[in-house]
Amino acid sequence: MTVHHLNQLLLVCSLVLLVAVAAVRISSRSGLPSLLVYLGIGIAMGQDGIGDIHFNNAELTQVIGYAALVVILAEGGLGTKWKEIGPALPTASTLALVGVAVSVGVTATAAHYLIGLEWRQALIIGAVVSSTDAAAVFSVLRRIPLPSRVTGTLEAESGFNDAPVVILVVSFSTAGPVEHWYVLLGVIALELAIGAAVGLAVGWLGSWGLRHVALPASGLYPIAVMAIAVMAYAAGALAHGSGFLAVYLASMVMGNAKLPHWPATRGFADGLGWIAQIGMFVLLGLLVTPHELGDDIMPALVIGLVLTMVARPLSVVVCLTPFRVPWQEQTLMSWAGLRGAVPIILATIPMVQGIEASRRIFNIVFVLVVVYTLVQGPTLPWLARKLRLGEDADTAADLGIESAPLERLRGHLLSVVIPKGSKMHGVEINELRLPAGAAVTLVVREGKSFVPLPTTVLRRGDELLVVATDPVRDAAERRLRAVGHGGKLAGWLGTGDDHSAH
Repeated sequence: MTVHHLNQLLLVCSLVLLVAVAAVRISSRSGLPSLLVYLGIGIAMGQDGIGDIHFNNAELTQVIGYAALVVILAEGGLGTKWKEIGPALPTASTLALVGVAVSVGVTATAAHYLIGLEWRQALIIGAVVSSTDAAAVFSVLRRIPLPSRVTGTLEAESGFNDAPVVILVVSFSTAGPVEHWYVLLGVIALELAIGAAVGLAVGWLGSWGLRHVALPASGLYPIAVMAIAVMAYAAGALAHGSGFLAVYLASMVMGNAKLPHWPATRGFADGLGWIAQIGMFVLLGLLVTPHELGDDIMPALVIGLVLTMVARPLSVVVCLTPFRVPWQEQTLMSWAGLRGAVPIILATIPMVQGIEASRRIFNIVFVLVVVYTLVQGPTLPWLARKLRLGEDADTAADLGIESAPLERLRGHLLSVVIPKGSKMHGVEINELRLPAGAAVTLVVREGKSFVPLPTTVLRRGDELLVVATDPVRDAAERRLRAVGHGGKLAGWLGTGDDHSAH
């Protein structure tokens, strides 16, 4: 490749990224998952579009898709709060295991008897579309004020169910007879156990190291966090476990470990997540050939209808009824089983393995994902309102607290931003009742900074600099979050100081 060709490639890539970033605004306003916008960009650049780029390398797409999925799962895990996902772990785990089995069985049966696919092809499609997509779930649900149990269950499910589904798709796509179901169950259980152990261990060791080692530059912390997350995936995969589960759990452990410079790390991970989504979806759009989709539209609609109206609701009812989950929440979670890029990536596995009719499987999955994402994504807020599951939009927002280590003083400098809706508005400095060893040293208001008095009244938009010694750092954070949610009487009127700790 010459320098001229490299310059042209860089120009095209930068233009695609700029268009994709601008398209985020469209997707956020319309409520559509961003996958549809980016897939459209890829299709427009492909052989049937204005770009006329001929791309049919399924193996490269699969490799890049796996790498992008690692970044997306890491970003999702870093943003998952333990206080929301903890109570939902039993229901999410059941949906990710039993729910997948129910969904695969029902969908594969429909694909065999209604569409006429052979059993191997039907099982592959059933397994591929049984995985809810982490990127789609994270991008849609985090804009909807739902109860924490619902969002926690759906986010954890999307992070957990990739692992068993990948094992099933690889098994069904392997040449020769499909293994007996009890062998598959044993393989899935073993790989999940190994992946979970590796992820938790790497996440704990990584967070311990980052809390106790003061790096020379704040910009190194985000890089270190993402490197640890990728290390968890690699270690899990090399140990013959689930690398996807390992990276999600490791990221979740670090995301709840109160690491230094946390807002900067979250912003960095969020940016990498967007780049991964854009690249992955555009590449998938390039891989599809639109003029070949015509014959597969009706089979995709039929399979998608069975998946959406029968398989997903049945799996939710079977898995959540024993936990006495209200029917309103079961209804919403049945409709919120969003599919995205993950099923399309998994559909490249039979193409790489040379399974008969693998191209048709890919086309069916592609049409199914696009059509039903277009239907489900924008209607989720409406359904939540109809079921009266939307929380009050004026609920006090959580504080953004960034911590920077003060190595010589054996303490921490906390940067606290008071958001709109916080009940810290109108509270005096002395009414914060911070523990001994913690103090508000500076207030930044409307671009001007000043040293506050004990009677200084805090306002929305203020940024506070709080110095706290090591022994009281956690207590100071808990107190600040409690006041943000409960006001100056937090701790006296039933709002505990750990209300918002995570």
